[in-house]
Amino acid sequence: MTTYETRLDIKSWDENPYRELPDGTKFARAEVTLAADAAGADTALTEGSFEALLYYKADGTSTYVTLMSLTGTVEGRSGRLVLAGDGGYDGKTARMRGDVIEATGDLAGLTGTVVSESTHEDYPHMPLILTYELG
Repeated sequence: MTTYETRLDIKSWDENPYRELPDGTKFARAEVTLAADAAGADTALTEGSFEALLYYKADGTSTYVTLMSLTGTVEGRSGRLVLAGDGGYDGKTARMRGDVIEATGDLAGLTGTVVSESTHEDYPHMPLILTYELG
């Protein structure tokens, strides 16, 4: 397995609650757009987006499920990765893990995972670690 680390810029984060309960918990949906300037690199994830369904506890911590799309180049091959994952926020650190469920273009056959851990100090960036194997 090979590991690639990057930071994508959070270009937009549109989050809206769709159910708020009297006990202070709520359900929300977020749409997030990501981008990076890594032109010419042999391996570079240059844009992405994800949607998340979140559940917030009354204390502000959360758990979520997500679908993510990342476009870029891995070892000179271009294409798109689609990931399904989950994560949470413990009040200090947001953590996410996703599995590649499809790879398209020249990346067809790629398998792997993406993980991200970030704090408020990372904003407006989202650190990502892609661990993969090319098919």
